[in-house]
Amino acid sequence: MIKKKVIIFGASGQIGRNIIRKITLQNYKVTAVTRNAHKSIFLKTQAPLGYLDIVEENIFDQKILEKLIEPHDVCINLIGILYEKKNNSFKNIHVNFPAMISKICKNYNIDQFIHLSALGVENAKNDSKYAQSKFEGENIVFQNFENSTVLKPSIVYSQDDNFTTRFLSLLSLFPVFPLFENPKFSPIHCKDLSEIIVGLIEKNICSETIECIGPQTLYFKEILKILSKSINKKHFFISVPTPIAKIFAKTSEILPTPLITLDQLRLLKYNNIATGNFKTQNDYGFKADLKFENEVKKYSYMWTERGEYSRE
Repeated sequence: MIKKKVIIFGASGQIGRNIIRKITLQNYKVTAVTRNAHKSIFLKTQAPLGYLDIVEENIFDQKILEKLIEPHDVCINLIGILYEKKNNSFKNIHVNFPAMISKICKNYNIDQFIHLSALGVENAKNDSKYAQSKFEGENIVFQNFENSTVLKPSIVYSQDDNFTTRFLSLLSLFPVFPLFENPKFSPIHCKDLSEIIVGLIEKNICSETIECIGPQTLYFKEILKILSKSINKKHFFISVPTPIAKIFAKTSEILPTPLITLDQLRLLKYNNIATGNFKTQNDYGFKADLKFENEVKKYSYMWTERGEYSRE
């Protein structure tokens, strides 16, 4: 018997696919909304037969959104961007879209709306367009729908991420590596974050802001050293003066997928750890105990010289 119907926006990313895998096994039926159903067909392998529908729709069409959300009990928004493109601005993705779906959730009496934001954006909101948009999105969600829960994770990593995999690729190529800033992070594994989200649905926890952190606090340089060690490389990390870093970031923005943007460079001035302003997942009885170096080892072999044959 199906417990509840769950709709997920941004379902094809690392967090979405993990949620689908876990929640469908607990008798929740999922509608996965994606920009490209053909590219997201792999999601069908993540769920038992009959427990997953994949829908390709324009997420900025009000009537389509209403039709999609109305028959569901729970709505999850995982959509976010790290840099702006012509058609995807921070304002549209992080503010306007959450505003639309949170209003629809209220209008159709949805049981629960879970919105994914980011850790520490309130500290960086005056310095970063990304942080400002995330902060605005959090506030407007609560204004529109009282049964919202906002999750604020630190860096989320896994073999399907765009963080560790990007740096593993770069570290495998270059023995000398630039270090622009050295903030603190509390990396949380995608599996742990997904279990937190499923737990929130199971316990019907609403109207909360929760910081989601991993079991460790690591400086950015420590993270790079762990990644470097995991692929059996030795690197020389060079601290780059701010003026040069800005030139590098500005130049990088020309690329289709920037290595770093000016906005991201400004974000790196701020720590990405628990602020103490909100409760963490630990206060709700949810664990996040997977350690960064242990989990990275499980897939970093793909960036070593011997590939899978280097596995212990």
